[in-house]
Parts: sequence; C-alpha cells; structure tokens
Amino acid sequence: MNEGAGTGGARGGVRAAAGHIPVFLYHAVMDDPPSWIAEFTVPPREFAAHLDAIVDSGRTPVTISVLADHLAGRAVLPARPVLLTFDDGFADLPGPTAEALAGRGLPATAYLTTGAIAPGGRSLLPPAPMMALDTVTELERSGMEIGSHTVTHAQLDTLSAKGLARELRDSKAVLEDALGHPVRHLAYPHGYNSARVRASSARAGYETATAVRHALSSDRDERYRIARLIVRRSHTVADVQAWLAGGGARIAPYRDGPRTVAWRWYRRGRAVVRGPEFAG
Repeated sequence: MNEGAGTGGARGGVRAAAGHIPVFLYHAVMDDPPSWIAEFTVPPREFAAHLDAIVDSGRTPVTISVLADHLAGRAVLPARPVLLTFDDGFADLPGPTAEALAGRGLPATAYLTTGAIAPGGRSLLPPAPMMALDTVTELERSGMEIGSHTVTHAQLDTLSAKGLARELRDSKAVLEDALGHPVRHLAYPHGYNSARVRASSARAGYETATAVRHALSSDRDERYRIARLIVRRSHTVADVQAWLAGGGARIAPYRDGPRTVAWRWYRRGRAVVRGPEFAG
C-alpha cells in the first residue's frame, strides 16, 4: 500500500486553468524487469506513447523546482503544467529514457537512491540493473533535475530520529558532491511519510518532498507532501490522457484516511521488531 495509496491568483498562471497538476511517477522503463519491480515498470514502446500523449496534451512540462517556486510564492506557474518524475535510478535512466525525454523536449526530475548507485553503497532495494553515480551529471545535461530518494530506500516514517536524519542528510551530501551544487528536493521512498518526516525533511535543507498518494497535485498542494500519480505496467495511454485532462484521480491536498493511518501504525510496530525495512 502506498502512503495515502501555497499562493495563488497569479495572472496567466495555473489558476487561469483548472487547478489540477499531473505529476507522473515512473520507475524503470524496460522490457524485461526483475519481478519485484515489474508492476512499476513500463515497456519502452508504451513509455514512448505516454510521452507522445503528454506532448499532444498541450500542457507545459516543468521540473519540481518550478512547482516549488510557485508553492513558496516566488514565481508563477505556467498554465496547465505537467511534471515527469523518476524514482530510484535504474540503468535505463541516463540512456534510452533520458534520450526519449530529450527528443521530445521534456524536462524531468530524477530522485536517486544513493546507496544503490554509489560505488560500494548499500541499500534495501532488491537486485536490479541500476545507473552509476558518475553518470548523474550526464542526467543533468540531458535536461533532468536531480533530487534525493534517500540512501537505503527505507520506510522513513518507521525510523529513529537519528536514522531518519542520516538518510536525509547523507543522500543529499553524496548527490551534492557529485553535482557540485545544492540538491533541493526529496522523494519519500514509496511515499511513506508523517508529520515528523516532513519536519525533518525541511530541517535537512530540502525545499520540497514528493509523496505518492496516487492523486493529482494542485497549485495549493503541500510543499512537503506533493501528490504524484504512480504509473504501473497495467496503466494505458487512455489512463495517461485521463490524468492529463484532470480525471481519474482525486486532487490534493487532502487529509490521510483511516486506512493510511492504521497502515502507518502497523508498519511502525513491525519495524520495532524487525528493524528498518524496504519501502516497496
């Protein structure tokens, strides 16, 4: 179960259109993924069709920094924005996936799990073909903004204060060393977060954090719980088109439901017994 499974009134900005903002969450783009990530993997041909639908929608593609600047009151969003985000850092990302995006002039934001991509690093992600940390600058040159996806991909809302701070701080430092500039944005592994996690993310120096929620974001969304639409292998181009049109999902912000809260408490209790667990 995924977790949850600003200013406005700007001239010519998002309030001139419908207030919904599709923020797509992709993982791997490949034909033959490992079984554990297969549900969240899109074949390259289907991915290309998704991108073509986004281009044809007439929406303006932006990175998370553009949305962050709007939510912080520093800038105006273009009318009808759309965001593409990628989690973890699979091997396709700096290669064919980045090429497919660049070929259509689509910027994106990549949230990287540093323990899975750094030499000698360790994470809770099961085995899979991953990109290398030394290709992160290549991603930036292709038009992708880089954000943190923690070190180990643990369930952040079950960690101790020290463990949580380490996940947030160390992943940020590794990426900043590789890029030579600040890393402003975070994605919670599997969307798992809480009020404590959100406050810790702000203290660690992140300006935004994305969750999952499988909902449309909006120009009033929460900076440290931006809603995303998780794209599964079973989703079709028609699903993508519906989200682009503002249908097929609820619109954030909204309060967590009882099931989400109960699931969070269950996982916290289990972590006391088992220790940190993979968020997936």
